[in-house]
Amino acid sequence: MNRLVSGVLGVLLLASVARAGKQDFVLVNKTTLTIDQLHVSPHDEDDWQEDVLGKDVLRNDERVEISFSREESTCVWDVKIVDDEGDSVDWESIDLCKASEITLKYEGKHPTASIK
Repeated sequence: MNRLVSGVLGVLLLASVARAGKQDFVLVNKTTLTIDQLHVSPHDEDDWQEDVLGKDVLRNDERVEISFSREESTCVWDVKIVDDEGDSVDWESIDLCKASEITLKYEGKHPTASIK
């Protein structure tokens, strides 16, 4: 399922490609988990940004488009999910300036990501 999700604090979903940031990407959930929260924060930040899914969830095999303000210049970001049981998994140092699609996987308790 393709969804648009509202973002907060610099992560914005924009309808217009002309306003898109170079960090925009499609996130594909292949973790086998239902994602209740999705946080995307600059790698050099100590705190996680707010949940960009808001009230939505992202089930296994679903995808969501994540767009940034075109003024955003940071390329390296961390991604954190919180599943429907409250457990969290982190993926660190993803260069969003080089990614158009990120597939998150959680295999044998190890987070992996395929980046296109």
